[in-house]
Amino acid sequence: MELEYSPEKIEIYVQNFWNKNKTFQVKEDSQKEKYYCLPMWPYPSGKLHMGHVRNYTISDVIARYQRMLGKNVLQPMGWDAFGLPAEEAAIKNNTHPLYWTKKNIKYMKKQLQSLGFSYDWSREITTCEPKYYRWEQWFFTQLYKKNLVYKKNSLVNWCNYDKTVLANEQVINGCCWRCQNKIIIKKIPQWFIKIRKYAEELYQNLKTLTNWPENVKNMQKNWIGRLKGFQITLKIFNTLETLSAFIIRLDLIMGATYVSISTQHLLSKKLSQTDENIANFIKKYQYIKSESKNDFQYIGVNTNLFVNHPITEKKIPVWITNFTDIEYGTNAVLSIPGHNKYDWHFAVKNNLKIKYVVFNSKIDARVLNSFTSYIDIKGVLFNSKEFNGLNFDNATKKIKKILLEKKILEKKIHYKLQDWCISRQRYWGTPIPMATLNNGQIISIPEDQLPVILPNITNNINLLKINHNTNSEWIKVTINNQVAIRETDTFDTFIESSWYYARYTCPNFHAGMIDPILSKYWLPIDQYIGGIEHATMHLIYFRFFHKLLRDFKFVDIDEPVINLLCQGMVLSEAFYEIDQNSQKIWLNPNMVEIKRNIKGEITQAYNQKGKKIVYAGMIKMSKSKNNGIEPELMIKRYGADTIRLFIMFAAPVESTLEWKESGVKGIHRFLKKLWILIFNYINLKKILNENISFSCFNDKQNELRYQLHKTIFKVSDDMGRRKTFNTAISTIMKFVNKLSKASMSSYQDQYIMRESLTCIIKMLYPFIPHFCFVVWNYFDKNTLIDHEKWPLFKKEILFKRNNIIIVQVNGKVRCTIKILNDNLTQEEILLYAKNQNNIKKYLKNVHIKKTIYIPNKIINFVI
Repeated sequence: MELEYSPEKIEIYVQNFWNKNKTFQVKEDSQKEKYYCLPMWPYPSGKLHMGHVRNYTISDVIARYQRMLGKNVLQPMGWDAFGLPAEEAAIKNNTHPLYWTKKNIKYMKKQLQSLGFSYDWSREITTCEPKYYRWEQWFFTQLYKKNLVYKKNSLVNWCNYDKTVLANEQVINGCCWRCQNKIIIKKIPQWFIKIRKYAEELYQNLKTLTNWPENVKNMQKNWIGRLKGFQITLKIFNTLETLSAFIIRLDLIMGATYVSISTQHLLSKKLSQTDENIANFIKKYQYIKSESKNDFQYIGVNTNLFVNHPITEKKIPVWITNFTDIEYGTNAVLSIPGHNKYDWHFAVKNNLKIKYVVFNSKIDARVLNSFTSYIDIKGVLFNSKEFNGLNFDNATKKIKKILLEKKILEKKIHYKLQDWCISRQRYWGTPIPMATLNNGQIISIPEDQLPVILPNITNNINLLKINHNTNSEWIKVTINNQVAIRETDTFDTFIESSWYYARYTCPNFHAGMIDPILSKYWLPIDQYIGGIEHATMHLIYFRFFHKLLRDFKFVDIDEPVINLLCQGMVLSEAFYEIDQNSQKIWLNPNMVEIKRNIKGEITQAYNQKGKKIVYAGMIKMSKSKNNGIEPELMIKRYGADTIRLFIMFAAPVESTLEWKESGVKGIHRFLKKLWILIFNYINLKKILNENISFSCFNDKQNELRYQLHKTIFKVSDDMGRRKTFNTAISTIMKFVNKLSKASMSSYQDQYIMRESLTCIIKMLYPFIPHFCFVVWNYFDKNTLIDHEKWPLFKKEILFKRNNIIIVQVNGKVRCTIKILNDNLTQEEILLYAKNQNNIKKYLKNVHIKKTIYIPNKIINFVI
């Protein structure tokens, strides 16, 4: 064993060994428990960034740990290869997007391999390959047969910069999610998939996702936008016509003072034919995104029509507004300005009556003009005639009965979620496998003509700018002896990333889209890792597509993922200077000279010319702020294991991570320290003794063994149940510090040192696999660390000798207690356990159904 730790030597050697021996290639094994660990795949943009590195390091640590538990672990990798960036790059560089994409994939794959990720590369998927996208084309034709897709002229979100349509989920605050350009509304023919048909199931199934972050589930709930309420049929005053309007709470009905309808309501369109004022209003406000409601003027136009209030029969006006959500499909709403902020703003703006009808004892009844006091409250009705004094439940029942007797009430559930617009007016995507006959009939491309391959445009890359519909040879297709015109739009690339996880289970299956047998073995995904930014786009489409696959019998479960982990962003120090035009010029940290105080805080920064510049703080790494850190540079400087360990140690995985090179250096010093400790033991002149007598251990030796098994216990809990990898590493580091001060003079000392070092190597293997692979060979030349099992703590050392008791609540370990007094009664020990902070919070205000007590081992409170 060499004295110096040299990552540049050992890492390439270990990676070559893994690659040559296909160490992480996996097959189905019914004798083993499976574990499917999947990080969200990358777009091959050219280089990995630290966000990628963090995501994939977390995944790899989990995958390697689960293998050590004896599970059959699948961790695949592939490329989300279609999309706009490749097309734009191709236009800019006068090349083909396929060439640009493959070049990037080759480079990024090399980067991933340099970090030692344990992928099964035999399952690699690239979405721009016809062997992959032919199946989604085939699936689309099956959806068409089942009436789950359709084409229609529709108002769409159009990005003028990218020259393409965006789905609702891709519009953020009225702007394109990619280029931040303001979107405009156009009406063009588009293809849709009926995701709204699955809205209720998507909403209700969120309850079953107990191991998903609550914020992700809440974001999905809000995006689905489930509104449960009632539709009331109202008479239009002085006519025989009616108008159906939506209301969420019947107890507020006496507070309804007007009806608001959308610009797209049939009544609005009818009135616009004879009223120029209404026609101009509709043209101007025909579509308003609900996300932007907080920062626009509440504007409307009076129709001069009235409806009869459903209870009092009094006239209330009908207004066309710029905020009534056509997204929800409601189009018409009974407006209650006393208890709804949008209605309130509009009423104030247009001098309409505001009527408060609910009183709550927490609110000062004298403050009736303060809208904020009345949002969403439930209480006793007032100002409501015969319903005065009734609470929410009783008022709802009574009003419901009256309206049902009038036969004007119907229960209704509306959703904000719209059908998924999947047409994109760009070249670099999966061609939509449809065509139109001369008589206008739309038909699907027959299965024997799939896949539909993109036209070859290498001779004129500028065709990319105007789509491939100019290629006359490609656009014509013969189907059943009839000439048809191909669909020239391509799929939204979110389709490719909505089913890739299932194809990973059978990437070489040629008889169909998914092998139901293999998918049944591997699915659901046990651990999915990706950024929170995917909560309302990818993760909704992903869940929806899974339900489609289920309904076509490709999978047999309702949800694709058991555990979801959303890693935090990676932050880095950012600096800028002001140029002569008062613009910020962002400088790369490598080009900045920094002064710090004793605490390590930046006090001043200078550019290369010695001029003072501005320190902008720790912000998200990005190209625009020029504060990205090149993974390749860090690997070359410190080694992949150092980077991996720093990323997992610097912060909890869900939190933001502050990239500090001083912290990276600290981790590198720790690995050097551990290497030296192992070196000293390996090169020690060993004392041979076949028979170890534990009774001969002195107090220091017994204490060190106790600390070892306490470390194993703590790290195992952190890695498994808690997934607090940073505290697991911290615990190992503390024990290494104790071990580095331990004696190695006697045989007992050497025994404990060997036991401790082998356990440390095993526990660190998921984090620093190259390091552990090499040093393990000095302890056991007959086995590979890749095939070792996770170390187990010895109960007889940890519990009996030191009277350590595990305390559980409902079978889950919550803490341990150390009983120093052997004379304590069972009742006293139980009371002591109940008073631990980690236990008290679970037992507060609950009834303990049963207490299981195994002396000197376990206490389990069943609640």
